[in-house]
Amino acid sequence: MSLILQIETATSCCSVALAKGGNILAVREINERNIHAEVITKFIEDVAAVAGIPLSDLDAVAVSCGPGSYTGLRIGVSVAKGLCFALEIPLIAVDTLEAMVYGAIVKEKYNGDEPILLCPMIDARRMEVFTAVFNTAAVQKKPTAAEIINETSFAGLLENNRILFFGDGAEKCRGVLSGNANAHFLQGFNNSAAHLTQTAFKKFEENKFEDVGYFEPFYLKDFIAGKKAG
Repeated sequence: MSLILQIETATSCCSVALAKGGNILAVREINERNIHAEVITKFIEDVAAVAGIPLSDLDAVAVSCGPGSYTGLRIGVSVAKGLCFALEIPLIAVDTLEAMVYGAIVKEKYNGDEPILLCPMIDARRMEVFTAVFNTAAVQKKPTAAEIINETSFAGLLENNRILFFGDGAEKCRGVLSGNANAHFLQGFNNSAAHLTQTAFKKFEENKFEDVGYFEPFYLKDFIAGKKAG
Protein backbone atom coordinates (compact mmCIF):
# COMPACT_ATOMS: atom_id res chain seq x y z
CA MET A 1 0.00 0.00 0.00
CA SER A 2 1.47 3.34 -1.09
CA LEU A 3 3.23 5.45 1.54
CA ILE A 4 3.56 9.01 0.27
CA LEU A 5 5.19 12.03 1.90
CA GLN A 6 3.31 15.19 0.86
CA ILE A 7 4.82 18.70 0.89
CA GLU A 8 2.99 22.02 0.55
CA THR A 9 5.00 25.27 0.52
CA ALA A 10 3.36 27.31 -2.25
CA THR A 11 1.88 29.92 0.11
CA SER A 12 2.59 31.26 3.59
CA CYS A 13 1.60 27.86 4.99
CA CYS A 14 4.40 25.33 5.35
CA SER A 15 2.80 21.90 5.61
CA VAL A 16 3.96 18.29 5.53
CA ALA A 17 1.74 15.21 5.62
CA LEU A 18 2.24 11.47 5.48
CA ALA A 19 -0.43 9.37 3.74
CA LYS A 20 -0.82 5.63 3.33
CA GLY A 21 -3.16 4.26 0.70
CA GLY A 22 -4.83 7.65 0.33
CA ASN A 23 -5.40 8.10 4.07
CA ILE A 24 -3.62 10.70 6.19
CA LEU A 25 -1.43 9.33 8.98
CA ALA A 26 0.09 12.58 10.25
CA VAL A 27 0.23 16.30 9.44
CA ARG A 28 2.53 19.05 10.67
CA GLU A 29 2.03 22.65 9.54
CA ILE A 30 2.35 26.33 10.38
CA ASN A 31 0.94 29.39 8.63
CA GLU A 32 3.73 31.93 8.83
CA ARG A 33 5.66 33.71 6.08
CA ASN A 34 9.35 33.17 5.43
CA ILE A 35 9.71 30.23 7.79
CA HIS A 36 9.59 27.33 5.33
CA ALA A 37 13.33 26.67 5.06
CA GLU A 38 13.65 26.73 8.84
CA VAL A 39 10.93 24.20 9.68
CA ILE A 40 10.34 21.88 6.73
CA THR A 41 13.00 19.30 7.61
CA LYS A 42 11.78 19.17 11.21
CA PHE A 43 8.18 18.73 10.01
CA ILE A 44 9.22 15.79 7.84
CA GLU A 45 10.93 14.16 10.82
CA ASP A 46 7.87 14.86 12.97
CA VAL A 47 5.28 13.21 10.69
CA ALA A 48 7.50 10.15 10.31
CA ALA A 49 7.88 9.92 14.09
CA VAL A 50 4.14 10.36 14.75
CA ALA A 51 3.29 7.65 12.22
CA GLY A 52 6.08 5.42 13.53
CA ILE A 53 7.37 4.87 10.01
CA PRO A 54 10.97 5.46 8.86
CA LEU A 55 11.48 7.64 5.80
CA SER A 56 13.26 4.71 4.17
CA ASP A 57 9.83 3.06 3.82
CA LEU A 58 8.46 5.84 1.58
CA ASP A 59 7.15 4.84 -1.84
CA ALA A 60 7.01 8.39 -3.26
CA VAL A 61 7.14 12.10 -2.47
CA ALA A 62 4.37 14.42 -3.65
CA VAL A 63 4.88 18.16 -3.79
CA SER A 64 2.59 21.09 -4.44
CA CYS A 65 4.16 22.43 -7.64
CA GLY A 66 2.53 25.82 -8.12
CA PRO A 67 1.50 28.37 -8.96
CA GLY A 68 2.47 30.21 -5.81
CA SER A 69 5.34 31.85 -3.96
CA TYR A 70 8.59 31.65 -5.92
CA THR A 71 10.70 31.11 -2.82
CA GLY A 72 8.23 28.73 -1.18
CA LEU A 73 7.98 26.57 -4.28
CA ARG A 74 11.77 26.44 -4.66
CA ILE A 75 12.12 25.21 -1.09
CA GLY A 76 9.40 22.58 -1.31
CA VAL A 77 10.47 21.19 -4.67
CA SER A 78 14.15 21.17 -3.72
CA VAL A 79 13.45 19.17 -0.55
CA ALA A 80 11.15 16.78 -2.43
CA LYS A 81 13.71 16.16 -5.15
CA GLY A 82 16.46 15.64 -2.59
CA LEU A 83 14.43 12.96 -0.84
CA CYS A 84 13.58 11.26 -4.12
CA PHE A 85 17.24 11.16 -5.18
CA ALA A 86 18.40 9.90 -1.78
CA LEU A 87 15.73 7.22 -1.43
CA GLU A 88 15.49 6.39 -5.15
CA ILE A 89 11.72 6.86 -5.20
CA PRO A 90 9.43 8.69 -7.65
CA LEU A 91 8.34 12.32 -7.51
CA ILE A 92 4.66 13.30 -7.88
CA ALA A 93 3.68 16.86 -8.79
CA VAL A 94 0.30 18.20 -7.66
CA ASP A 95 -1.15 21.45 -9.02
CA THR A 96 -1.55 23.84 -6.08
CA LEU A 97 -4.91 25.23 -7.17
CA GLU A 98 -6.29 21.74 -7.75
CA ALA A 99 -5.14 20.69 -4.27
CA MET A 100 -6.88 23.75 -2.81
CA VAL A 101 -10.10 22.73 -4.53
CA TYR A 102 -9.99 19.28 -2.97
CA GLY A 103 -9.41 20.99 0.38
CA ALA A 104 -12.49 23.16 -0.09
CA ILE A 105 -14.58 20.19 -1.23
CA VAL A 106 -13.71 18.33 1.97
CA LYS A 107 -14.20 21.40 4.17
CA GLU A 108 -17.63 22.18 2.70
CA LYS A 109 -18.62 18.51 2.32
CA TYR A 110 -19.52 18.84 -1.36
CA ASN A 111 -20.55 15.65 -3.17
CA GLY A 112 -19.69 16.79 -6.70
CA ASP A 113 -22.97 18.08 -8.11
CA GLU A 114 -23.62 21.30 -6.15
CA PRO A 115 -24.62 24.33 -8.27
CA ILE A 116 -21.62 26.40 -7.26
CA LEU A 117 -18.18 27.01 -8.77
CA LEU A 118 -14.96 26.98 -6.76
CA CYS A 119 -12.34 29.67 -7.25
CA PRO A 120 -9.07 29.19 -5.35
CA MET A 121 -6.95 32.34 -5.13
CA ILE A 122 -3.28 32.63 -4.21
CA ASP A 123 -1.96 36.05 -3.25
CA ALA A 124 0.41 37.40 -5.91
CA ARG A 125 0.80 40.86 -4.26
CA ARG A 126 -1.22 44.02 -4.67
CA MET A 127 -4.57 43.11 -6.31
CA GLU A 128 -3.14 40.27 -8.38
CA VAL A 129 -3.90 36.60 -7.71
CA PHE A 130 -3.09 33.22 -9.22
CA THR A 131 -6.44 31.61 -9.84
CA ALA A 132 -8.63 29.22 -11.81
CA VAL A 133 -12.24 28.03 -11.63
CA PHE A 134 -13.47 24.49 -10.95
CA ASN A 135 -16.78 22.78 -10.29
CA THR A 136 -17.43 20.74 -7.14
CA ALA A 137 -16.27 17.58 -8.93
CA ALA A 138 -12.82 19.26 -9.23
CA VAL A 139 -13.16 19.63 -13.02
CA GLN A 140 -11.42 22.80 -14.19
CA LYS A 141 -13.75 25.25 -15.96
CA LYS A 142 -11.48 28.30 -16.33
CA PRO A 143 -7.74 28.03 -17.04
CA THR A 144 -5.06 28.99 -14.55
CA ALA A 145 -4.00 32.61 -14.84
CA ALA A 146 -2.47 35.54 -13.01
CA GLU A 147 -5.30 38.08 -12.79
CA ILE A 148 -5.57 41.61 -11.44
CA ILE A 149 -8.91 41.72 -9.63
CA ASN A 150 -11.32 44.62 -10.10
CA GLU A 151 -15.08 45.20 -10.04
CA THR A 152 -15.55 43.51 -13.43
CA SER A 153 -13.57 40.35 -12.65
CA PHE A 154 -15.60 37.14 -13.12
CA ALA A 155 -18.57 39.28 -14.22
CA GLY A 156 -19.67 36.81 -16.88
CA LEU A 157 -19.50 33.81 -14.59
CA LEU A 158 -21.07 35.60 -11.63
CA GLU A 159 -24.05 36.61 -13.75
CA ASN A 160 -25.29 33.02 -13.91
CA ASN A 161 -23.31 31.16 -11.26
CA ARG A 162 -22.59 31.25 -7.57
CA ILE A 163 -18.83 31.23 -6.97
CA LEU A 164 -17.01 30.36 -3.76
CA PHE A 165 -13.73 32.28 -3.48
CA PHE A 166 -11.09 31.02 -1.06
CA GLY A 167 -7.37 31.01 -0.32
CA ASP A 168 -4.97 33.69 0.87
CA GLY A 169 -5.72 35.82 -2.20
CA ALA A 170 -9.49 35.81 -1.74
CA GLU A 171 -9.73 37.94 1.37
CA LYS A 172 -8.15 40.99 -0.26
CA CYS A 173 -10.65 40.64 -3.12
CA ARG A 174 -13.68 40.52 -0.85
CA GLY A 175 -14.24 44.28 -0.87
CA VAL A 176 -14.12 44.38 -4.67
CA LEU A 177 -16.29 41.34 -5.43
CA SER A 178 -18.63 40.99 -2.44
CA GLY A 179 -21.14 43.45 -3.90
CA ASN A 180 -22.32 40.66 -6.19
CA ALA A 181 -24.89 38.40 -4.53
CA ASN A 182 -23.41 35.37 -6.30
CA ALA A 183 -19.94 35.92 -4.80
CA HIS A 184 -19.32 33.92 -1.63
CA PHE A 185 -16.16 33.69 0.49
CA LEU A 186 -14.82 30.75 2.48
CA GLN A 187 -13.14 32.01 5.64
CA GLY A 188 -10.39 30.28 7.57
CA PHE A 189 -8.98 28.35 4.61
CA ASN A 190 -5.26 27.55 4.66
CA ASN A 191 -3.31 25.46 2.19
CA SER A 192 -2.36 22.06 3.60
CA ALA A 193 -0.30 19.09 2.49
CA ALA A 194 -3.35 17.01 3.38
CA HIS A 195 -5.11 18.52 0.35
CA LEU A 196 -2.64 16.75 -1.97
CA THR A 197 -3.78 13.30 -0.90
CA GLN A 198 -6.41 12.45 -3.51
CA THR A 199 -4.40 13.59 -6.53
CA ALA A 200 -1.13 12.15 -5.21
CA PHE A 201 -2.68 8.74 -4.57
CA LYS A 202 -4.32 8.66 -8.01
CA LYS A 203 -1.10 9.64 -9.78
CA PHE A 204 0.84 7.00 -7.83
CA GLU A 205 -1.65 4.32 -8.87
CA GLU A 206 -1.37 5.47 -12.49
CA ASN A 207 2.45 5.74 -12.40
CA LYS A 208 2.31 9.42 -13.32
CA PHE A 209 5.71 10.54 -12.07
CA GLU A 210 8.04 13.44 -12.85
CA ASP A 211 11.63 13.38 -14.06
CA VAL A 212 13.37 14.14 -10.76
CA GLY A 213 16.44 15.57 -12.44
CA TYR A 214 14.66 18.07 -14.67
CA PHE A 215 11.42 18.89 -12.85
CA GLU A 216 10.80 22.57 -12.03
CA PRO A 217 7.88 24.25 -10.22
CA PHE A 218 5.09 25.98 -12.15
CA TYR A 219 5.81 29.62 -11.28
CA LEU A 220 3.28 31.11 -13.76
CA LYS A 221 5.17 34.42 -13.57
CA ASP A 222 8.87 35.23 -13.70
CA PHE A 223 10.52 36.04 -10.39
CA ILE A 224 11.10 39.75 -9.78
CA ALA A 225 13.43 40.56 -6.90
CA GLY A 226 12.40 43.45 -4.70
CA LYS A 227 14.76 46.29 -3.88
CA LYS A 228 16.28 46.43 -0.43
CA ALA A 229 15.21 49.33 1.73
CA GLY A 230 17.69 52.01 2.68
